[in-house]
Amino acid sequence: MSDDTALLELRRQDHHGSPQALYQLATALVIRHELEEAFVLHRRAAEAGLANAQIECARMLLYGVGCEADAELASAWLLRAEHAGSPIASYFLALVALGGFALPRDGRINERLLRAIRANYPPALRAAAIHFGRKPGEVDQVRCIQMLELAAGHGDAVAARLLAERLARGEGCARQPLAARDIWSQLQAIGIGALPEITVPEYAAEGTHTGALSLEEVLVPVTPKRQSLRPRVMTIDGLLSADECRLLVANAESRLQRSQTVDPETGLPLAMQIRTSSDAALDPILEDVALRSVQLRMASAAGVPLSHAEHLTVLRYEPGQEYRPHRDYRPPGSIERDCPQAGNRLRTICVYLNEVEAGGETHFPVSGLKVAPRPGRAVIFDNLQSDGTPDVDSLHAGLPVERGVKWLATLWLRQAPYRNF
Repeated sequence: MSDDTALLELRRQDHHGSPQALYQLATALVIRHELEEAFVLHRRAAEAGLANAQIECARMLLYGVGCEADAELASAWLLRAEHAGSPIASYFLALVALGGFALPRDGRINERLLRAIRANYPPALRAAAIHFGRKPGEVDQVRCIQMLELAAGHGDAVAARLLAERLARGEGCARQPLAARDIWSQLQAIGIGALPEITVPEYAAEGTHTGALSLEEVLVPVTPKRQSLRPRVMTIDGLLSADECRLLVANAESRLQRSQTVDPETGLPLAMQIRTSSDAALDPILEDVALRSVQLRMASAAGVPLSHAEHLTVLRYEPGQEYRPHRDYRPPGSIERDCPQAGNRLRTICVYLNEVEAGGETHFPVSGLKVAPRPGRAVIFDNLQSDGTPDVDSLHAGLPVERGVKWLATLWLRQAPYRNF
C-alpha cells in the first residue's frame, strides 16, 4: 500500500470519529509535515480522552509545532494524561518542571521520573542511569549499569553507547571488553560508531545522596575558581561526569554542520573563515530529561536560570580548526531576529567534553589567560558589563587544535527568559 493510499484509508476511518482513528491520522500527518491539521486532530482525540493524543497535543504545544507555543496549556494536557495513568505523561511533566518556569521544580519531579522508570520507558532509564552514575557509591554505580542495560535492551542506542564505554573501561563494574565489543558491533551494523575517548578523573560529586533518585542535586552549588577579572572568567573542574560528556557527544555527532557566525552588519548567520569548526545546536524538541539535567547543571553553575538559555550547542574542532578572536554578545540586528525580549547574551558557559592531544585552548587576549581543555572542565565568562552594555574585554578565541579532536558544549545565557519552559 502506497503512502497516499494509506493516508486516504486513515482519512476514511477518521470519518467514524473514534479517538484512535483521529490519533493515527494525526500521527501520519506529522510525518508528512502537515502540522496544523495534525495538531487539530490530536486535540480532538485528546478532548475525547485518549491519553496518547493528550501527550502529543501537549508536546506540540510545548514546542509550538503546528500551533502557538503554550507551556501552561501543554502542562494541563499532560496532567490529564497522568491522571489517566500514563507514566509517559509523568515523564514529560518532570521534563517541563526541571525548567522551574512553567511548573514548580519540586519533589514531584523525582516521583514522576520514578513512574516512568518503573514502566521501563527508555529515556527515563537513561536519565536515571546518568544520575546514579555521578554518585561515588558502589551500589549507585551498579544501579547505573543496570539501568543502562535495561534502556539498551529496550532499543535505546544512546544508552547502549554509554554502557559499552563503561564496560570497556570497568566503570562501575569489572572490565568486560568482549561485552563492549559485542555492543559496538551491533551499533556499527546500524551505522553508529564508537564514541571518542572520554574520561573525567574527578568531577563535582558533592551533595549527592546515596541510593536516592534526587534530580535536584544538579542545583547543588559549586565553587568556581576565578581566573581573570578583566574580563571576568571563572573555571570549574569536573562540572560534568564522563557519562554526561559522552551523552552530549552521542546526541550531537549525527547533527553536526559547518559552524556559522553572526554577520555584524546584517545580524544573519553566515559561514566565515573566522570559525572553522562543526557544531550541532540541539533543538529543544530533541531534549530529554538527561539532556535537560545537564543544561540545568551548566546554567546553575553559571548563576543564571535555565529559562534564560539559548539552545545547547555542541562543537567539534578537528586538527587545524579554530575560532579566531571574537565576542559572544550579539549585534542589535541579530537580537531583533531571535527573541528580542530576552535581551543580549549576559554570560557564556562552555564545557570541554574530551581530552585534546595538543592545542585547542580558550584564549582571552586582554588578560593573556589561556584555559586548557580538560574533560568536564567548565569555563564561565561575562559578555556584558554590570550596566548591561557590551564588554569589549570579553574578546576570546578557540585556539587551533594541533593534534587530536576537541569536543565542546556551549550554553549562551540571555539577560531575560528565552525559553517557554
